[in-house]
Amino acid sequence: MPWSLNIGKIGGTEIRIHVTFLLFLAWIWAASYMSGGADAAWSGLLFMVLLFLCVLVHEYGHIFTARAFGISTRDVTLLPIGGVARLERFPEEPREEFLIAIAGPMVNVVIVLALMLAGAHPSPDNLAAADITKVSLIDRLAAVNVVLATFNLIPAFPMDGGRVLRALLARKYGFVRATEIAANIGQWCAFAFGFIGLFFNPMLTFIAIFIYLAATSEARLAQLRGMSRGVPVTAAMMTEYKALSPSAHIEEAIETLLRTSQTEFPVVDKDGRLVGVLGRSDMIKALKQDGPNTLIGNVMTREVPTIDHHRCLDEAFRVLMEKSAPAVGVVDAAGRLKGLITSETVGEMLMVRDAMPKGFRFGERARPARAGMS
Repeated sequence: MPWSLNIGKIGGTEIRIHVTFLLFLAWIWAASYMSGGADAAWSGLLFMVLLFLCVLVHEYGHIFTARAFGISTRDVTLLPIGGVARLERFPEEPREEFLIAIAGPMVNVVIVLALMLAGAHPSPDNLAAADITKVSLIDRLAAVNVVLATFNLIPAFPMDGGRVLRALLARKYGFVRATEIAANIGQWCAFAFGFIGLFFNPMLTFIAIFIYLAATSEARLAQLRGMSRGVPVTAAMMTEYKALSPSAHIEEAIETLLRTSQTEFPVVDKDGRLVGVLGRSDMIKALKQDGPNTLIGNVMTREVPTIDHHRCLDEAFRVLMEKSAPAVGVVDAAGRLKGLITSETVGEMLMVRDAMPKGFRFGERARPARAGMS
């Protein structure tokens, strides 16, 4: 995630802190200092750090449960509104998603029970006390974990409760329809949170924006996954493009960029095999730092996933999401490049599908493969 700092790794998963989270901690310290002095400031800061430690443990509940189903996690990022764990792939079965989603809130329940054994009183009223400094730290932590568990189980997709709801609905309606229903509920919840936040708590407004955007994004991803099943990858790949040579200079790549509307350029060897991808931003960066005579082979992205041209689009889409790659190369049996799948081509395919008459199945007509070498 952009603007995030890597602070270490636990259990093979990177832990990242978003810059806004650090700004949020600074704001908490300053606000507490203005209202209660240095003691209140450091006490408030300590509570927030422990709170987000609980959030991190919550995320690791998801991570370790996903790992039990063979799904690894690239990283987990702490934001002012909570944590976000990036799974390398989507759960395949509703049961898997249900258990992965419910694991996070259950971790908070376990934390509450452990704090209660230590003498805590997990009353949510402890968080609304007029003088919060008179409430013990352990009582506040217990109360906030009750809130975390309850809030995350609200069926507002993509929160944990929304994912639990989707997993339950998917058994009857299928993945795509279940996602649409859960996303719609999430968007309505976002409107409700935003309205309440305007009058009572501005933080709810930020949470509402996040929920709405994330629910919309997840719904589109689900549509793409459902639409791409059974569609040959050759029906959606980009076949009219300019390719670059690894021995060419950045100056030539810039000239090609200006003549085309491409943003990602495949780099192929003399036999037509894909050896890398050069993006527009990479070109500009190389031109600024190393000059126009820099070889493309020195600045291109080398680790580009490929897929056989006989496979289906849903496999290419899964690879594109899991690898966070700029593109997926479609190759023949000899490894020669036949076409490209990018996030842009997949997005265009979704727009075309939405405009098609009802009953039309995408991919019924295959396009001839044509490629150009620059």
